[in-house]
Amino acid sequence: MTNLTIENLQVSDLPPEWAQRLQAEPEQTVTVRIDTEDRKPTQPEPSFTTDDPAFGIWRDYDAATDVAAFVRRLRAPRYRRNGSRNPG
Repeated sequence: MTNLTIENLQVSDLPPEWAQRLQAEPEQTVTVRIDTEDRKPTQPEPSFTTDDPAFGIWRDYDAATDVAAFVRRLRAPRYRRNGSRNPG
């Protein structure tokens, strides 16, 4: 990171947009500090779904082509209310 500090700079010497934001008198002095960051290629934040090797593990499972029916079957109770076994 690189720092540039300009001390005792008159407001009248600033770019007009900066001076307007400061709302200071033109003869007033200010200190301007500009920090630059080294340019490094930023890497995207890891996504917990797409970067996980288990994500998509069932994508080629033929029995799960109709996802809603597959999940309904998984969630079905093992036994009926009368105690008999639910056919699987």
